[in-house]
Amino acid sequence: MKVVMENLTGTLCYIEVKNDATVEDLKKEIERQQKVAGDRLILVLHGDNESLIIGKEEENMSLFDCGIQDGSHIYLFFNPLNHDSIHNLWFSNPFFYY
Repeated sequence: MKVVMENLTGTLCYIEVKNDATVEDLKKEIERQQKVAGDRLILVLHGDNESLIIGKEEENMSLFDCGIQDGSHIYLFFNPLNHDSIHNLWFSNPFFYY
């Protein structure tokens, strides 16, 4: 299945996963293709009448169970960094500024 992903800058890309993939599989593929931190991803499925936020709680669900199907349009957002995040190291360690 191919889904259309749109990031915060409006850039579109196609993400291809197996038909029986889970939300976690999709996030891993987005992480691999886009070089982003998968643990921070929030996906929003744009439907005809409403939008569905897909977060960590839904990671083990199949894409089908979340309403994601071939050709679905998904918006990509990020959780903010927390103090314990390994990604926060770059912004908090003075060593990296020199």
